[in-house]
Amino acid sequence: MQSTAATFDPKDFRRALGMFGTGVTIVTTRAEGGEPVGITANSFNSVSLEPPMVLWSLAKNARSLPVFQNAATWNVHILSNEQEALSNRFARAGEDKFSGLPLDSEQEHAPLLQDCSARFRCKTAFQYDGGDHIIFVGEVTDYDANPTPPLLYVTGGYALASPKSQAIATEPAADTDTAYSENLIGYLMGRAHFQFLSGIRKPMNEFGMTDADFYVLSLLSIQQPLSPAEIAAHMAYTGIDIGAVALQSLIRKGWVEESAEHARALQLTAQGNEAILHVLAAAKAVETDIVSRLGEMEAVTLRNLLKKAIAATDPGLPKLWQAKA
Repeated sequence: MQSTAATFDPKDFRRALGMFGTGVTIVTTRAEGGEPVGITANSFNSVSLEPPMVLWSLAKNARSLPVFQNAATWNVHILSNEQEALSNRFARAGEDKFSGLPLDSEQEHAPLLQDCSARFRCKTAFQYDGGDHIIFVGEVTDYDANPTPPLLYVTGGYALASPKSQAIATEPAADTDTAYSENLIGYLMGRAHFQFLSGIRKPMNEFGMTDADFYVLSLLSIQQPLSPAEIAAHMAYTGIDIGAVALQSLIRKGWVEESAEHARALQLTAQGNEAILHVLAAAKAVETDIVSRLGEMEAVTLRNLLKKAIAATDPGLPKLWQAKA
């Protein structure tokens, strides 16, 4: 159903506007007394290249509005995907937002936050009335940027940026109207898994290490000692029976031994620790190569999506990484 301006529901209108994904910024300046002021904003946009100009807007009921209206300069920080907590911090009112934050600017300049995807130093050029907001237009006097992926905001929540993928197994004229296609998530995750493992098969073969061996040794390199039941619970997702036979095989190979301090619990031997560290180093090299090909932005998105897929399908496996007592 279409609406007219007179019948707009504010919440529904906000939801509709939220379909437009934006970056997340923090805009900073200083009050007349030198106190730092900053707010989170996603209304930032470019205006002009010649001269270089940008804009953002601030609600008329914002407590910091008079400070920005009187400010000759302000800085816009495009936040990185690691700065979600910083975004939340500057979106809240009634606290010292700058407490403990290192800054890159001198006292008399607008505060310049660190580790952002991009930063723009601006001097106020124009201010316009924009309904319930004031629109600030500034001329960019300096800027910097780095390859850190930016934080996005869409449909009321934070998001990550990722370029759209091309086909990986479909020819242009292929019939994709089938039950099994390259868009099947199971196929994509399975193929990616096995292609990743192919990069560590050589060092595994050099040690005579099976997939089951690798899973158990990797687990014990993170947590040990563990009982056979605990090992089986952690390894349930592999589909491999990590039972007495598999564990006795690891003991015979000299990679695992019973703990002297914990009855019926197993831990790595020095030989087992050396073997798994060698293979994990190869796995890290494969990951480094993948990240270099994807780029850090897509690597961050990949990790995020895999974590979400794992959370969505988790049957209740025990936590692998735990806080130390």
